[in-house]
Amino acid sequence: MTTSTQNLTEQVVASFANAENPRLRQVMQSLVRHLHAFALDVELSMAEWEMAIGFLTKTGHMCDDKRQEFILLSDTLGFSMLVDSINHRSIEGATETTVLGPFYVPPLKVSPSESDISGDAAGTPLHVEARVTAPDGQPLAGAWVDVWHSDDDGYYDVQKPGQVENLRARFISDADGRFSFWSIVPVPYPIPTDGPVGKMLEAVGRHPYRPAHVHFMIGKDGYDTLVTHLFIEDDPYLQSDAVFGVKQQLVVHLTDEAGGTTSSGEVRGAHRKITHSFGLRPIA
Repeated sequence: MTTSTQNLTEQVVASFANAENPRLRQVMQSLVRHLHAFALDVELSMAEWEMAIGFLTKTGHMCDDKRQEFILLSDTLGFSMLVDSINHRSIEGATETTVLGPFYVPPLKVSPSESDISGDAAGTPLHVEARVTAPDGQPLAGAWVDVWHSDDDGYYDVQKPGQVENLRARFISDADGRFSFWSIVPVPYPIPTDGPVGKMLEAVGRHPYRPAHVHFMIGKDGYDTLVTHLFIEDDPYLQSDAVFGVKQQLVVHLTDEAGGTTSSGEVRGAHRKITHSFGLRPIA
């Protein structure tokens, strides 16, 4: 059979018909149909096709064990949030999910509750008191909780050469499902713009900023691992997050607290505080 614009798509689709894995066959055939439909819709030129190949190649070159430019690309196209929404339908009592982001670098060191994870990072002191529960409110003991966020300059530790690990840690919930820690209040920051994703945003007139947030990944046997953020109320970028990750349920109010002596005997000055409860979704 000779190839023409009219029959090319179906020829390519048919080439996957003998795939033994039915899901793989379905995904590849649908991918071909949508890619071909896109090219036909915009009448893609050869120069544009070559530019796209170059863009994807440069995106791959920016990836390493500390940075994932393809995740960043997926995030800025809203694709990460779309896949997240498909796979995490809302249920009563379970915390909403959002994007992982490109700077989660496991494994994280286990720290006791009330640890200060700020290291030598300057900023407004922050105290987080949180609880992990099932959707019915029952506490979940022994859940692992990974926490990470940026510093007062808007950078993660892995973005700074020679930086010691800080502003990230793992906690384990106690018998009442609780964990707590000290850190600093995060600030809005731009996603990395020194790679192809940044150039794409600039070309289309989009800003690269994310609203201030703290990342959480929480897991326990028998429950789906929760990947989420807590966003700070009144942040100027809540309505225009560069990666479309904000959900209203995840926006929190920080209270202003006076100084005093903690339960462990530490003297703490004035600080801000987050009090929150995370609900995990049972595995179906």
